[in-house]
Amino acid sequence: MHIILHQPEIPANTGNIGRTCVATGTSLHLIEPLGFRLDEKSIKRAGMDYWQHLDVTRYVNFAEFRQTHPEAKIWMATTKAKQVYTDVSFGADDYIMFGKESGGIPEEILVDYEESCIRIPMLGDIRSLNLSNSVAVVLYEALRQQGFAGMQTEGELHRLNWKSE
Repeated sequence: MHIILHQPEIPANTGNIGRTCVATGTSLHLIEPLGFRLDEKSIKRAGMDYWQHLDVTRYVNFAEFRQTHPEAKIWMATTKAKQVYTDVSFGADDYIMFGKESGGIPEEILVDYEESCIRIPMLGDIRSLNLSNSVAVVLYEALRQQGFAGMQTEGELHRLNWKSE
């Protein structure tokens, strides 16, 4: 899977998203301009010691991204979408794009992707969820559809044993 952030503004959100990407084996694609420098402490704090393991690529703009990945299947996460993210079938190599915190994905981009726009349901009196939460919600649904391939799906207690064993 791939996550695209279009012009993210808040470094802590990008750090959190980077950590989620490392935990899930997902690539992160950042489309400039960024509202921060990638070497800021807040990114590293949110991403903890995982940031060094992140597969991250930067692009000058969306056109450069499309030129680099012309065949990419892109799902556009937006509050303007007509379909819910759980109603679509994600592919293992799909890209899920999220817009900047203050304005989302520009409508100039969205109009070309009407069929692949998806939304997270929420009450009508709230504008949107936090960006890092939105990425986690949609990404984990896409990974669930892929059967969490290659991911650890069971855990163990550290000091004790489960009673059923």
